Amino acid sequence: MSSAKRALTDLLPLPNSNVKIPQLGFGIYQSKPEVCVNSCSTALRAGYRHIDSAQFYRNETEMGVAARQSGIPRSELFLTTKILSAGGSPEKTYQKCLESVKKIGAEGESDSPGSPSYVDLFLIHSPSAGSAARKEMWQALEKLEAEGRTKAIGVSNFGVGHIEELKEYARIWPPHINQIEVSGAYPALKRLALLTFIFQLHPWNQQRTIVDYCNEHKIIIEAYCPLVRNQKAHDETLLSISKKYDKTTAQVLIRYGLQKGWVSLPKSDTPSRIEANVDVYGFEIDDTDMTKLDDLDQGPAGAIVQAVKN
Repeated sequence: MSSAKRALTDLLPLPNSNVKIPQLGFGIYQSKPEVCVNSCSTALRAGYRHIDSAQFYRNETEMGVAARQSGIPRSELFLTTKILSAGGSPEKTYQKCLESVKKIGAEGESDSPGSPSYVDLFLIHSPSAGSAARKEMWQALEKLEAEGRTKAIGVSNFGVGHIEELKEYARIWPPHINQIEVSGAYPALKRLALLTFIFQLHPWNQQRTIVDYCNEHKIIIEAYCPLVRNQKAHDETLLSISKKYDKTTAQVLIRYGLQKGWVSLPKSDTPSRIEANVDVYGFEIDDTDMTKLDDLDQGPAGAIVQAVKN
């Protein structure tokens, strides 16, 4: 996709499926329930159509409320959630997932539409629960996908070994999505692929092993925490590039990810910042400055959440 044609409405198709994911999304980690509806509503009014939640975030309901109150057709929205822990069996875990789907869609409530609710993407949030739990959660997600309760399934924070392990029992492989923390100097992928990786992507942390694995499998990369939680706002290189383009450091980091070909998930509960974070389509970072940002890599020391174990 050429930079000249980038727009807020851009969708990246997942091969071998009819699923398309908006390239710019809205993250709501640590968005408290009392402010989450307003934050999501502000994002949707600003043009976002992609929101990323999780059971662990405790704001799935609020994401669903904002989606319904927006008046935007459900087919034009892309809603994601995640499961962190297994329930003790594939069926119990499936029920945990189904509860999230129903919660997001307000299924069973008087003002809820009559058709069954669904999410666009359901992920295993972490591999840390162990091999047996990963198998249990994956089989539950496969059942959810087979019933149309989610359009795509995937994983989060998985390394190469975790993904390879899925081959032993998975009906769907590779996963549609993997959401991990990584950042770095990799070119935009030339082809979209079945497996989409969601990383924390910014210039300070490059996990080359897993990214090379993504490239090998023709993987779309999706980024959580692209703004580095504002921990690098005073970096001299970032500040100089921000000044050059007359953009905020956040806008530069988001634009950096878009030019890499990544899906980006910036997060904020401040309305003015939510609106500013979509204003990233009127400029382009030149090759020299992209290289400067690439060169900020600090390896695992640059991670602010976690580096995957491969």
